[in-house]
Amino acid sequence: MNPQKETTKIPPAPRWDLESIFPGGSESKEFETFRQGIKNDIPKIKEQYSRLPPKLNDSNLESWVDFILKIQDLRERVHHGSSFAHCLVSQDVGDTRGHQIVGEMDVYNSEYEKLIVALEAFSKNQEDSQWQKLVEHEKLKDISFFLNETRDIARKKMDPQLESFATDLAVNGYHAWNRLYDKMYGDLTSDFTENGETKKLSLGQLANKMAVPDRATRKQAFDCIEDAWERRAELAAMTLNYQAGFRLTLYDRRDWQSALVEPLIHSRISEETLNAMWDAVVRSTQKLVPYIKAKKKLLGIDNFAWYDQFAPVGSSDSLYSFEEAGDIIVKNIGEFSPEQAEFCRKALDKNWVEAEDRPGKAGGGYCTRLPIAKEGRIFMTFSGSFSELATLAHELGHVYHGHVLKDQPAFASIYPMTLAETASIFYELLVKDAALNAASETDERLMLLDQRLQDAHTLFCNIYARFLFDKRFYAERKSGMVSRARLDEIMVQSQKDAFAGTLEGDDAFHPLFWASKLHFFLTDAPFYNYPYTFGFLFANGVYNLAKKEGPSFAEKYNALLTDTGKMTAEDVASKHLSVDLTKPDFWIGAVELALADVDPFIKLVDEATK
Repeated sequence: MNPQKETTKIPPAPRWDLESIFPGGSESKEFETFRQGIKNDIPKIKEQYSRLPPKLNDSNLESWVDFILKIQDLRERVHHGSSFAHCLVSQDVGDTRGHQIVGEMDVYNSEYEKLIVALEAFSKNQEDSQWQKLVEHEKLKDISFFLNETRDIARKKMDPQLESFATDLAVNGYHAWNRLYDKMYGDLTSDFTENGETKKLSLGQLANKMAVPDRATRKQAFDCIEDAWERRAELAAMTLNYQAGFRLTLYDRRDWQSALVEPLIHSRISEETLNAMWDAVVRSTQKLVPYIKAKKKLLGIDNFAWYDQFAPVGSSDSLYSFEEAGDIIVKNIGEFSPEQAEFCRKALDKNWVEAEDRPGKAGGGYCTRLPIAKEGRIFMTFSGSFSELATLAHELGHVYHGHVLKDQPAFASIYPMTLAETASIFYELLVKDAALNAASETDERLMLLDQRLQDAHTLFCNIYARFLFDKRFYAERKSGMVSRARLDEIMVQSQKDAFAGTLEGDDAFHPLFWASKLHFFLTDAPFYNYPYTFGFLFANGVYNLAKKEGPSFAEKYNALLTDTGKMTAEDVASKHLSVDLTKPDFWIGAVELALADVDPFIKLVDEATK
């Protein structure tokens, strides 16, 4: 690893290629034609459904098979179009036409969801013997898990007419709040002063500033983010309250007693599994206290604040060009699987990554699949840190997961949130482990150990605080609107409870984190917090097996990823890892593995500060 020093100006990171998907961006004629095709086909599929007999029998079996395949094809096209539209507004939050197209795709997605509601209504009213014939049909057997899951979910929902009506209302109500938040997030900027020069930075750029060595810079970036959201706090509070209100009203009509029912369905896990995981984490969080104490010593600070979470130590004052970062990732992945390394090289060389550090982009980072093209795209802001190198590896893992599933039927490639992070974190672990094994200098080893422990601290403390906030907020929202001031209080209390005393002092917390974290506002993924911790621990288990077996594990790894769209998370773990996720043993072992770096880190800090 030969990173460039911070004094060296690295070349600009690349922009992604969207032209090969639909040339012309939001004004693309090809994309317009594609969307028109979806619009034209939806009424045809609905009419086909209206002609189908409500009871399945041998004579109409083929007609129902054809209808299900039509819905599956529609799902793939809507996914493709929605992903592309989201890419457009991510690369330029000011793309007004792009935002209109996102709204258009939301309507088509709503129509698709109504067809799924129709399928649900049909499925729960069939005799078991006839239903079994359907799911065992030659053309449907590969998506039998999805169909059976659809039937199980249908039995937990309202009457189909009400579900369809709720889906219609969600487009211009529920999901619109999410779009409003995205626009609000993208438009927010703040004046940031550095080296005597003041510039307007986006929230994404400010977030990157909270991972730099200089504490004053981190503090300024944190204050800027707080100040920016202070200007929008009341609007953000309204958005969060109304989104939650929609959910809770729907849950009440479905007779769902807990706000966790929907996220657990999405995650394909039981509450027993979720509780087993959090119990293992909570019991071990105190083991992070010595790590934070040692890090404070290294940073020369007396109290550890929110903006110190990602403070780099060791040799992390080094910068990597995007090309260097890609080379490092490909080389290390190649040690595990040359085939996977070749794929990652292809993704980088074909410009599947939007990485340029510039204003006007949306915040955060993600990977999205473009299923018809059988490709993926990565969105991030790359400014050269090792943390961003690890993020690039993380997102390439997501792209590879999509690559493994590219030839699977659409309904067999829908994996749950809990397994969505498996491949991404696996690649992160590969890169960080390889870097640590190759490092000989104390500073570099400190930096790499800290990166790994930062992950544990984030996933055991930061993510748990988000989970606690969601649980407490939804409990209070049942009784009415929760004020902006109360949201601040719930967030601070959740951080105090989750961070096990590692955040110190009244000004060490982030009261407006509920507003600044877009995950709280995702309407398609409630409680999008615990899947990160689940994925981290699950990926550690998979990675541990890979280390024991070596390159021969690559084939088994692909088989595991393939099954993520066809099984519950518990069944994937049982089949491929031979573990029971409802029991504490796996989770305790995974947590201990993640915290194994604490003692080596403390020892290195002691040596470095003598």
